[in-house]
Amino acid sequence: MQSSQNRLPLDRNDALNSAVSNERDLGLVFYWAPERKRKLFSSLVRDGFKGSGDYGVFALGAYNGQVANKPEGNQAPHIVSRVTWPFELANGQIIETSLQAYKGDWVIPSDQLSKEVRYVADRSYADERVAATLVLYSKPFGILAEYNLGRGPQFNPATDSIETRDLKGGFVTLSYMLKKDKQVFIPFARYHHYEGGKKHELDARSYDVTETEIGVEWQPSKNFELVAMYTISSRRFEDFAKQDNLQEGQLLRLQAQLNF
Repeated sequence: MQSSQNRLPLDRNDALNSAVSNERDLGLVFYWAPERKRKLFSSLVRDGFKGSGDYGVFALGAYNGQVANKPEGNQAPHIVSRVTWPFELANGQIIETSLQAYKGDWVIPSDQLSKEVRYVADRSYADERVAATLVLYSKPFGILAEYNLGRGPQFNPATDSIETRDLKGGFVTLSYMLKKDKQVFIPFARYHHYEGGKKHELDARSYDVTETEIGVEWQPSKNFELVAMYTISSRRFEDFAKQDNLQEGQLLRLQAQLNF
C-alpha cells in the first residue's frame, strides 16, 4: 500500500510485492487510529519522510485476493489485518513498529498455466503470510525494514508441478536526509532477498532473488523528485518453459517524478 512518493528505491521489493502484485486489489478495509497518532502520521507525510504512510494504527479488512483487474476465483475473500505503533523518543526521533498478516486461498487462472504443468484439480492453493515492519524515520539517519514468512503456490521444476510451498524474504533500506535551503537530498541503499513463488505470474514462477541498490533522491521542491539508482542483481526465476533460468547484471536508472 506504499505509494512511490513514500518509497526511495524505484521498484517495490519482490519479497512483499509477491503477496499482492503492485499492491492493488478490490476490497473493504477498516482503519482506526487515536487522534494523537493521526496527527503524528499526518505530520510525517506532510514533512516528506519515507515510511509506511498514513494507514491508521489498526486495520482489518477483506479483499478479493486475485489482485487488481482479475475476476474473483472462488467467491471467498482474503482476510487481512495490521497493527502498527509509532512513537517519539525524547530526542525527537520517531520509530514505528508493525505486524501484519493475511490468509486466503489463491485460485490460479487458467490462462496463467502452461499446458504441460501439473496442478491441483480446482487450481486452489493456500495463500497466507505474516510480516513485521520497523521504521526509524530519517532525522537525519533512517531505516526501513520488512520481512515476511508464509506459504503459497510455487512452481517446482523437479516435478513440473505447482505446489503449496514455504516462502520467505524481506529488505532493509538505509537512508540519510540532508536539507539545504528548500532542497532535500536523500542518499540511500537497499538490500533485499526473496525465496518463494509469485502466484500472479505464469505457473506461479519460483524465485530466488538477491539485489543491492544504491541511489540518491533530490527534491528541489515538494512537487518534483529526481532519483538516480544503481542496481546489482541476481535473479533466478523459473516456470515450465524457463528452467535453470539465472540472470545476473548491473544497471543504472534515472527517474523524474511530479507530485501533486
